[in-house]
Amino acid sequence: MAAFDVAVIGGGPVGASLVRALQGMTIALIAPAPDPAPAVGFDARVYALSPGNVEFLRGLGVWDALPAERLAPVHAMRIFGDDARAALEFDAYQAGVPELAWIVEDCALQRALWSGLSGMALRCERLEIGAEHAVISFADAAPIAAKLVVGADGAHSFVRGAAGIDARERDYQQTALVANFHCEKPHRNVAYQWFQGGPVLALLPLPGDQVSMVWSLPAAEAQRIESLDPGDLAHEVGQASHGVLGALSLASSARSFPLRRLAARRLVAPRVALVGDAAHVIHPLAGQGLNLGLQDARALAETIASREPQRDPGDYRLLRRYERRRAEPILAMDTVVSGLYALYGARGALAGRVRNAGLNLTDRLPVLKNILMRQAMS
Repeated sequence: MAAFDVAVIGGGPVGASLVRALQGMTIALIAPAPDPAPAVGFDARVYALSPGNVEFLRGLGVWDALPAERLAPVHAMRIFGDDARAALEFDAYQAGVPELAWIVEDCALQRALWSGLSGMALRCERLEIGAEHAVISFADAAPIAAKLVVGADGAHSFVRGAAGIDARERDYQQTALVANFHCEKPHRNVAYQWFQGGPVLALLPLPGDQVSMVWSLPAAEAQRIESLDPGDLAHEVGQASHGVLGALSLASSARSFPLRRLAARRLVAPRVALVGDAAHVIHPLAGQGLNLGLQDARALAETIASREPQRDPGDYRLLRRYERRRAEPILAMDTVVSGLYALYGARGALAGRVRNAGLNLTDRLPVLKNILMRQAMS
């Protein structure tokens, strides 16, 4: 039976970054390689990566491998409430940083992360935990052994279920609609967001005259908008964004994703650790889902690298260090995002006045704004 130090199940950005970060170890990556074909135009699925995670990727040799002409810095963020006069603005220049975030396409990030990696496209059937190692059995290949099994396999995680880790789940009853648009007015590398009493619309800057839209909507409304012809879809988004970027024209087909909240009750079990969506899924209104997952990968890799010489990477006491390190940041982000979702989804004039007052008050408190910004940039 082939034996490894670590088996990482799941090859998305979190799993692939963890594999690259675990230097000097024997690693099995259980995942199919991403589609090598570049997207036609810009990928409609993009991420707003925090500066902290950009530095993590730079240290892995990934960031500099991304095509610079397909990256867009975010120099400012403007957030609007129910009333157009209620606004909150974050500015990189005022914060003394070069940028608040970087917008990167999913397909480009996946290709850069997988450069030099090889994965095994196998279907996991069983996970058996032993005193010295875990054994993973497959439907179509011989089993393997690993001292540590990492679940980076998404919200429907095989690893989480096989390890007996429960998770709290809730359906947001919303769908995220994504698409790219050409804009008439320059976006000037500003990210925009509108809270709309439940729905949340974001327009993120792409290189040139394009923006990427993420619109979280009730499922039926998302289906209606997704089915519109290109001109009507662009017109609807232009109206919802109050024409801030002038006339819009569709630059990609629209795609949709159902939204759920998930929180694993534990991040670790004997010889098992969870990272990314296998551990937590939050609403995209703050754009922090992948950032949390990459922070998991950073923390787990650093915990393993700093272990005592006699400890193997699957030692439960070692894994508990990772769990304790991540517990507070994950809980804090989940609480903030869930609170914002509840606040901005509440109906009624009073709720609207509270939301608008909160935005305006936060905008006038530099200390609070700085705390929020630093948290999002880590």
